[in-house]
Amino acid sequence: MRNCGPSLIKYVLFAFNVLFALSGLGILIAGAIVLADVSEFNHFVEGRVLAPPVVLIVTGLIIFLIASFGCFGAIKESPNLLLTYAVLLAIIFIVELAVGIAASVFKKDLEMMVKNSLQESIKRSSSEDTMAWDNIQRKLMCCGVDTPADWRTISANKTLPASCCQPQYIDTTVGHCLDSPALGKDKYYQVGCVGELKKRIDKNAVILIGVGIGIAFIQLLGIALACYLASSIRRDRSQ
Repeated sequence: MRNCGPSLIKYVLFAFNVLFALSGLGILIAGAIVLADVSEFNHFVEGRVLAPPVVLIVTGLIIFLIASFGCFGAIKESPNLLLTYAVLLAIIFIVELAVGIAASVFKKDLEMMVKNSLQESIKRSSSEDTMAWDNIQRKLMCCGVDTPADWRTISANKTLPASCCQPQYIDTTVGHCLDSPALGKDKYYQVGCVGELKKRIDKNAVILIGVGIGIAFIQLLGIALACYLASSIRRDRSQ
């Protein structure tokens, strides 16, 4: 490495930090997409479900700052700055690892938490609950917590809302299904919303995990590279 000269050291670390900055942009975008998707149903999910994408967005912003710091350390050819850069990468890596572990543990209780939230909401059937249910049933094409029958057994007014009706069967004059039994399989959605909402959250979790693993590998490479370059600079200067 000593024969390569300081200029190559600059180029190597600069190229890495360009990649690192782009990875920060990727993790920020992924977090924003997942947050926008899940927040549509925040009436039924606790804030803990929104925490992982928020953490990723913040991490993405921090990664931009750290990448800039790494470029500065390479330009200055400062072993201390490079080692500080490596420590910052390690801290971010530990934070991401902790979030990943917490998300995995929380995932086990996710379905029960969502189900309880849906059941409490359908029992209240307030105007706010009704709007939230209309939103989730239309977008996820589902009805009730587990089945459409939940509206008959759990809700306050014991009536299926119009959002349970498949769009092609809605009579525009009344805004509801006509000529169908109360729980008619021919016109009402038959899938419960708890399963569909969990699928949506699980799909987003796969995105977050995939992006997180990719970023983790890049960070480990950055830590090793920064430490190696700092050691090389010190070795060159000591001769």
